[in-house]
Amino acid sequence: MTKKEKARWIQKILNDLFPDPEIPLLHKDPYTLLIAVLLSAQSTDVRVNLVTPQLFGKASTPKEMTALSMEEIKAIIRPCGLSNTKAKAIWNLSHILLEKYGGKVPCSFSALESLPGVGHKTASVVMIQAFGMPAFPVDTHIHRLAKRWGLSSGKNVKQTEKDLKALFPKNSWNKLHLQLIYFARKFCRARGHKKENCSICGKISD
Repeated sequence: MTKKEKARWIQKILNDLFPDPEIPLLHKDPYTLLIAVLLSAQSTDVRVNLVTPQLFGKASTPKEMTALSMEEIKAIIRPCGLSNTKAKAIWNLSHILLEKYGGKVPCSFSALESLPGVGHKTASVVMIQAFGMPAFPVDTHIHRLAKRWGLSSGKNVKQTEKDLKALFPKNSWNKLHLQLIYFARKFCRARGHKKENCSICGKISD
């Protein structure tokens, strides 16, 4: 089986299991999505979803966020970890959105990645979910699956993203990255994984 054939076979399984995957982070617009994704770095979606209702209850727009102090933001988001760094990024990027973009989240990778605390993966998620633009955010889950399934030998997520983009149709990227995350969490975890119990690992040939 070639990599392309393997990719098509994997995609069929994922489409059957997760036909309409939804982003697991609670949000209501591009700004709250941006903040939620930023908070999810080195945290879990469950933890972020416990924190954001309180945060967005106080501030769900850049203007409202800048009215809070960094200490107030930090106190709310502490359960997500890295609260000093994240609070500073949230406060500063909210100021930049007001001053440079009229309080709106910009719709370009370069603009998003220029914001404090926003890396390529975060920008990719926002471009997909907020603006419907094709992107393929690769997190540790997807990086692990790509290696296990022989789809990429990338040493980092940047190379893995490049390899996966070459294997899967562009019009499937937005849906596929969520399908891969859900599959990884439910069937193909980093620890305690048993190949024979996995519907993909148990049948795939490298």
